[in-house]
Amino acid sequence: MSEKLSLPIGTTLSRFIRERQEQFTYASGELSQLLRDISVAAKVVNREVNRAGLTNILGKHGAQNVQGEEQQKLDVIANNLFIKSLSNGGEVCAIISEEDENITDTQNPQGKYVIAMDPLDGSSNIDVNVSIGTIFSIYRRQSPVGSPVQESDIFQKGTEQVGAGYTLYGSSTMLVYTTGHGVNGFTLEPSLGEFLLSHPDMKIPAKGKIFSINEGSAIDFGPAVKNYISDCKKNKFKGRYIGSLVADFHRNLLKGGIYVYPSTKSAPNGKLRLLYECNALAFIAEQAGGKSSNGVQRTLEIEPTELHQRCPLYIGSKEMVERAESFIMAGENVEK
Repeated sequence: MSEKLSLPIGTTLSRFIRERQEQFTYASGELSQLLRDISVAAKVVNREVNRAGLTNILGKHGAQNVQGEEQQKLDVIANNLFIKSLSNGGEVCAIISEEDENITDTQNPQGKYVIAMDPLDGSSNIDVNVSIGTIFSIYRRQSPVGSPVQESDIFQKGTEQVGAGYTLYGSSTMLVYTTGHGVNGFTLEPSLGEFLLSHPDMKIPAKGKIFSINEGSAIDFGPAVKNYISDCKKNKFKGRYIGSLVADFHRNLLKGGIYVYPSTKSAPNGKLRLLYECNALAFIAEQAGGKSSNGVQRTLEIEPTELHQRCPLYIGSKEMVERAESFIMAGENVEK
């Protein structure tokens, strides 16, 4: 008992953000408050996820989102919760969500930031109690504050992000984020209702032994991807695929590995969305010493032209991503 009583409480997310505020290029407090708004919304979503089986909010919503994917009830709930929290906070002028066809104008013309988000990644796993999460990307608006939101505010390259992160709702609830000064992870202490710093200055191993890919789609993979997967197996790497992007990425971030969602015959542009999935995780990966690309181009340098634009994704340990790229580029040269 005495050992438990002597355990340190740790640094709360709010204190950590406040202490690091001077690192922000525009240290006027809005970005700090925005990160706190995100953490509050994540706590509420976490509560709903944890009691989903008791409150009849598991299962399908009965509609499809703009992606043509079957919405789950928790998809809609999480989307509404984040939009409400971010709109009420006042720092955000517009929200891009996987669940909405168009941009959400928050009616905050003084807001200095644009949020792109997947409010509940991996929602097909909700009913079977597998880890799911929220992915978010933060951009500073380009148009004058007080004016209507412009396309230049929305279609920004990933290199323009001022912050990105994800929340993982699993055996414990974690919030991992970066503002361009390294990656830090916080674990929710449920009895206190606080996110506490648990994984400071996260670094992904340069080499890994895990490859995460949906081999059930292998028949649609191009020769280069098939050859790379064979190479992983020859090196006796471990195949691990959860089916929740954020959960697969988080495991590889901690242990070292690569996540691959390539272009296929049925999805030549891949499946994952650039603005609110690929860019956010690419920013985190790079800040943790990893790498992310579409196989031939750095993810953060891809020019966005559509709200729900898709792109292939190779992300994780630097040496593993570079190895995968060598197969993709060699395959392109053969085709040429």
